[in-house]
Amino acid sequence: MSKGDLPDSYDQKILHILSAQGRISWRDLAHAIGLSLTPTLRRVRRLENAGYILGYAAMLNERRLAGSIEALVSIALNKQSEAEIASFETQIAKVKEVTDCFQITGESDYLVRVLARDMEHYQAIVSQLTRIRAVFRIHSTFVVKSVIRRSALVGR
Repeated sequence: MSKGDLPDSYDQKILHILSAQGRISWRDLAHAIGLSLTPTLRRVRRLENAGYILGYAAMLNERRLAGSIEALVSIALNKQSEAEIASFETQIAKVKEVTDCFQITGESDYLVRVLARDMEHYQAIVSQLTRIRAVFRIHSTFVVKSVIRRSALVGR
């Protein structure tokens, strides 16, 4: 499989199962997709090498670990020069409460997902964000509940 090839139906089954059950045994995976162990392992390795599988991780309870406040923070930069963008991206990566950072289009330049223990902790995070030299404006939206959270787009 070259990097441009799309996975076939067996590969899609593998990706779907692994995205939901990353700890499944290879034998159980092979049984679930209807192949023997050796071809299943060969397919998994090929999917890894082609970049469809980036790694394996446990899904953690973020609320228990980081706190009950989840915010989506829109950030606009002073200007969109390469230097400002590079500076911002370097600095935002240092904020440990930031779990995701997306460069976006529209009124803001970035959308950042932040987890905090409580509102006081969140205010401290915002203060840290405002100290990043490239930041012009911050707008926060708080998550009430997560309706859909998927780990993959397999089978679409």
